[in-house]
Amino acid sequence: MSEQQSTRTEAAATPRTESHDQAVPEAWSAFMRQGWADHDEPLPALPIAAQTAARRRRLAESFPGEQLVLPAGGYKVRANDTDYRFRPDTAHTYYSGNQTSDAVLVIEPSGEAVLYARPRSSRDTDEFFRDRQYGALWAGERASLLELSSSLGIECRHVDSLADAIGGVGKTRVMRGIDSRIDHLVTADTGRDAELNRVASEQRLIKDQWEIDELAAACDATTLGFEDSVREWANVLKYGERWIEGTFFRRARAMGNDIGYDSIVGGGSHATTLHWIDNNGAITPGELVLLDMGVEGHNLYTADVTRTLPVNGTFSPLQRDLYTLVYNAQEAGIAAVKPGAAYLAAHHAAMEVLAHGLGDLGLLPVSVEEALDPNSKVYSRWTLHGTSHMLGMDVHDCGAAAPEAYTRADLRAGMVLTVEPGLYFQADDLLVPEELRGIGIRIEDDIVVTADGSTNLSAALPRSADDVEAWMGQHIG
Repeated sequence: MSEQQSTRTEAAATPRTESHDQAVPEAWSAFMRQGWADHDEPLPALPIAAQTAARRRRLAESFPGEQLVLPAGGYKVRANDTDYRFRPDTAHTYYSGNQTSDAVLVIEPSGEAVLYARPRSSRDTDEFFRDRQYGALWAGERASLLELSSSLGIECRHVDSLADAIGGVGKTRVMRGIDSRIDHLVTADTGRDAELNRVASEQRLIKDQWEIDELAAACDATTLGFEDSVREWANVLKYGERWIEGTFFRRARAMGNDIGYDSIVGGGSHATTLHWIDNNGAITPGELVLLDMGVEGHNLYTADVTRTLPVNGTFSPLQRDLYTLVYNAQEAGIAAVKPGAAYLAAHHAAMEVLAHGLGDLGLLPVSVEEALDPNSKVYSRWTLHGTSHMLGMDVHDCGAAAPEAYTRADLRAGMVLTVEPGLYFQADDLLVPEELRGIGIRIEDDIVVTADGSTNLSAALPRSADDVEAWMGQHIG
């Protein structure tokens, strides 16, 4: 046994414990290792297994004769000895189907793939009953290598053998910044590694029907989460933003894996903070509340939906006018989504509407035409963000794709993107009338590009002012 192998074996045999854990005498330890049933049996293949195999072949063909290393990542500390709930790296799961921690997908130069995984703790060391991170009796039983291999349709080996398997076969590319232990095993080549990340992002740009169905299911669950929140309006008024956050989270955990991102629940002026996630404010009658929330499904595809609701259940005349302006901008943006259109077409269409609306309000310091000029864009003081981003397993999906394949490219059937224009009048903005200050409005839907146009995956949630009021009247409890 090499010194390196010995070190790994010793590390695996040393359970992660804390200072307040009780001592374990040898008699207890020996007794704990006896009398356990063996239940290691093959599992049926998961529906995703055939797709991940095809995805791996496509990735290998992009880098012939090279070794590709895609880690899942490990646990991240929340505080002291408590970790956040684990969520694997997107590229790792996209190509392997695996969602367990500490695993690493390796695609060899031959194109063959191996998943190096941490299986459930054996019963011949103390790990299974003492280790707080991996022990079955502390953290739950992990899958065995046989169970992983049979369900995912890929050869699986123990992660302890990984160090001897990577970095010695010519060119090796690593998805960096996911697992520091893996980063240290292979000398970084910034250009090669970044290219792997780029290609992996670009291969996710077009969704197949299975992926679109996953996104549609996430949108359907998200719709139910919005309905849940409105049904509990009495408690929303009593407890504020936190109640909506918690109510939606319950639906996300019940019907999916988790929330796809921290829910944004912005009552009143909090709605003007684009990524308001403190969610510690009041929900006040007479104001608006902006809800940007999405369920992440069991296969990690996430919805991303925003609605702005009148807390009273009906919009005031001013609120209705501003809301309708944003709605009209979103309608224009959605209408611009079609195959062959520029990715930025939805943004330009929505901004055209918003800029003219801001001009009608007398807020622009220049003409609408000058404000829309790329060298000016002064209207953006009140719109702030782009109208779209790709959506998939990441809420901002395909983020490492080259601009020529994404933001500067044309839309193609199978792409899924958000359309989410907004208006934001900050509470301290002296360039707008006082009655506008502190109002934030955004409407966001998840749009799939089809062969002849587009489909709104989140259309079940009403969008027009009249429909929002009717929907709230139906569901407020």
